[in-house]
Amino acid sequence: MATTNPFRPGAGHSPPFLAGREAEAAEFAQLLEQNTILKNFALIGLRGSGKTVLLESLRTIAARRGWRWVGADLSESTSISEDHLAIRLCTDLSLATSTIMVPNGSSRPAGFTSSAVAAKRPLNFAKLAGIHEKTPGLSVDKTKAALEAAWAALAQASNAKGLIFAYDEAQNLADHAPKEQYPLSLLLDAFQSLQRKGLPLMLALTGLPTLVPRMVDARTYAERMFRVVFLQSLQEVDSRQAIVKPIERLEDGIQLSDQSLDAIVRMSGGYPYFLQFIGKEVYDAFIQRADRGAGAEVPVREIEQKLDTDFFAGRWARATDRQRELMIAIAHVDASGDEFSVAQIVEQSRRLPSKPFSPSHATQMLATLSDHGLVFRNRHGRYSFAIPLLRRYILRQLERAHPL
Repeated sequence: MATTNPFRPGAGHSPPFLAGREAEAAEFAQLLEQNTILKNFALIGLRGSGKTVLLESLRTIAARRGWRWVGADLSESTSISEDHLAIRLCTDLSLATSTIMVPNGSSRPAGFTSSAVAAKRPLNFAKLAGIHEKTPGLSVDKTKAALEAAWAALAQASNAKGLIFAYDEAQNLADHAPKEQYPLSLLLDAFQSLQRKGLPLMLALTGLPTLVPRMVDARTYAERMFRVVFLQSLQEVDSRQAIVKPIERLEDGIQLSDQSLDAIVRMSGGYPYFLQFIGKEVYDAFIQRADRGAGAEVPVREIEQKLDTDFFAGRWARATDRQRELMIAIAHVDASGDEFSVAQIVEQSRRLPSKPFSPSHATQMLATLSDHGLVFRNRHGRYSFAIPLLRRYILRQLERAHPL
């Protein structure tokens, strides 16, 4: 019997079957048909919602339509300064342009005839960085010059329809006014300017829900630059397909009952990472029990315990005792799995054994938790947990600490 587990729970690991993201892919494909880039693409979602996997799948869609693709993860170090961002852009561009030969600036060919062809060199990182460095003006002028030179060479050397700059973890980008460094503003300014000139350069960004407010804070027009798609959890039918399809492709005799599928979908909340995590654990458990000739049931409590240890515990441990008390109050708010307000937190905290929160204190702590990636504030002035199923985890912890 084959025992290779088909599920792959990991950060950005492509699942064996990508379920339920057709609408988001169609949104992206529609943007590729723009003659002039008026809208870029921003994919927003909680951790575990499958942003990285979906972004990678969009690369194939772009290639089929004649677009070139460059990009990387945006680490916090990229956001330290405008120069760091420029280095990131030039590094990624060079992967697409390093085989293209361009005139070598002031270099002259050997020989004495005036008709000699100018010496050329590859448009690699060093060349792009040189263009950036030698262009007069502000950082945004230098960045635009490097981008424009790269596209001019790429367009001449190929039949590319355009160039997509795809960046994951884009919520790490931020301006730093005290240090007079504005890398996020530079990125937005440069692309808006070049797009107005008709250059087919498009941004495709993914990030946590804090990304869009951060972009709007940097440049008020940022919201008009992007088609923002919020990646929700999967519908039940898609969640079931994400589990069933990989198992159907194997020849090991494993079958899941409707009750087992219901348990997996319920535990996962429809989030792709959790579907992969739980699917892997269930598959291993079923294989082991089949080898023993035992009946197969989903070991719900055991999987929840492992999920708590592997996924939630580290994030929970980074919070202070008082921050945990605030999140416990949030977990007890009705419908807190979706949205909650400061007033609801304050009211709920008065019903708990810990010291209650004042509105100002709750607001300050929510800002800190947002910086830590545990909550986020939406555009309607309400808050949500930034980690899927965190409410369930908190309630489980309380139940274990104070069993009935």
